[in-house]
Amino acid sequence: MLLRLDIGDTRPLHEQVAGAIRRAIAEGECGPGDRLPPARDLSRALGVNTNTVLRGLRTLRDEGVLEFRRGRGITVATGADHRSELLDRARQLISDAARAGYSRADLIEMIRGIS
Repeated sequence: MLLRLDIGDTRPLHEQVAGAIRRAIAEGECGPGDRLPPARDLSRALGVNTNTVLRGLRTLRDEGVLEFRRGRGITVATGADHRSELLDRARQLISDAARAGYSRADLIEMIRGIS
């Protein structure tokens, strides 16, 4: 799995790490059940602190994209490829709505009106 961070990106590094892993999953570089490299190895490869990588990994765990298993390491969760893609689309929708002047609450009301 080849991950890269954009130096010009203004988002916090842990969000960039989570985004890079999400992208790798969505693009099929790793799939459900695949083990990720240890956080130390990822931090060295990305040139960031190990705690930054761990924070990004915990974010993905909380989203249901990754599973942490003692003795087995960190693996991609079942269905993570679809979930990761959907989360990216949702984030993009929120970003587009904000640029258009809509709040998250406005967006939620729009979505509720659709169903």
